[in-house]
Amino acid sequence: MLLACVCFCFGCSSRLLGSTNDVATFNIILPAQAREFPEPLPLGSAPGFKIRGTKGWAWTPEQYLAEIPFIARCRMNFLMNCYLSMFDLEHHQWSERGANRWWEDLPPAKKAAYEQVVRSARAHGLQFCFSMNPNLFSARTVNDHSPENVDLLFKHYAWMQGLGVRWFNLALDDATNGIDAASQAEVCNAIYHRLKLRDAGARMIFCPTYYWGDGSRPQQRPYLEQLAKTLDPEIYVFWTGDAVVGPITLPAAKKFRALVQHRVILWDNYPVNDGHPTMHLGPVTGRDPNLCDILDGYVSNPLRSQNEINRIPLATCADYAYNPRAYDPNRSIGQAIWLQADDADQRQVLCELVETYPGMLLSPGSGHKTSFNPVRARLQQLLNEPAATPAAVAYVASIQALDARFKAAFPHQYQAEKASLDADVAALKSQLPAPLP
Repeated sequence: MLLACVCFCFGCSSRLLGSTNDVATFNIILPAQAREFPEPLPLGSAPGFKIRGTKGWAWTPEQYLAEIPFIARCRMNFLMNCYLSMFDLEHHQWSERGANRWWEDLPPAKKAAYEQVVRSARAHGLQFCFSMNPNLFSARTVNDHSPENVDLLFKHYAWMQGLGVRWFNLALDDATNGIDAASQAEVCNAIYHRLKLRDAGARMIFCPTYYWGDGSRPQQRPYLEQLAKTLDPEIYVFWTGDAVVGPITLPAAKKFRALVQHRVILWDNYPVNDGHPTMHLGPVTGRDPNLCDILDGYVSNPLRSQNEINRIPLATCADYAYNPRAYDPNRSIGQAIWLQADDADQRQVLCELVETYPGMLLSPGSGHKTSFNPVRARLQQLLNEPAATPAAVAYVASIQALDARFKAAFPHQYQAEKASLDADVAALKSQLPAPLP
């Protein structure tokens, strides 16, 4: 399925970036008023996906607490911590050796902070799902047939279960060691069975090392076939779609589920930026409206530091997950902006910001890379054109003006987002052949 978003017409705003090979013309028609959100279901119908939620991306406890009310407001019912949040991010970058010391106890202050997150999620009607990834950037591999390692990992799950948590995730994605489906499944089964002994209502999700595609690739197929045989049949499996990032089709979902032979939850890699200096703010798109016939859940992967502005694309994800067959990205993005603004000036600034950062799903030249920055890409295109300087200078001036208007409209919000805009303005100005005032 091709990205439907490439063909969307989002209105006739006067603020066009221009049609280019790399950055899509993207314009939004703001609605005259707010409407019920997410889009109401037909009378007597259930939400499309039974499990509807999001996770953090190396979020702090404060970020989770800030976002929980909005997640609930959008009728989502599920929140998973990022396994990176369980790394020692207080003293390391997440990808550094030494950040992931899963065999150690968490510091008491950190445990207390996440206990508050669990309580807040419960108070807002969300199922909290506890997640860890013991093999990513780790000096110790959990699936090494060591009973001690399973015990050391399980203590974290037991801690969360003691707080009343009933959903759990073992993620072994993106790891470069311990890529063995049978031993991975054995560890996941062991953790799950211990949880079930304590609470018959415990639920487990496993994220496999090969978590994307339809399973037909040579390395993936034998891995997933072994996983199907070994993993407890009650355990759910995470899947990101046809690729790690990009469109998600019903045929690929059917093939993956048939191969893995377990219930599948979509881990949608949108609007995630993986910590890169960019934002993806446009509506989620390119997801088959009938995926909920095959998949049991939908979990959005978010921006890292810009969790406040993440609410705009997240709202469209919630809209899709709640009523996928009626989902309209044009309608959804306008309503998402309404949810974040108190007056017309704020709505207009947010509209222009989303048009400026439409995201990797709406930018044909993005390669579906989470690191894609449409503002910096656009300037490079302008600089590569003949007699480019006036147009490039005008473009940078427009981004600088948007930055100023954004700060004026929201003096007490969006601190991380303002820092992102400031960084882009500085990067753009440094590329100009003549200085910009």
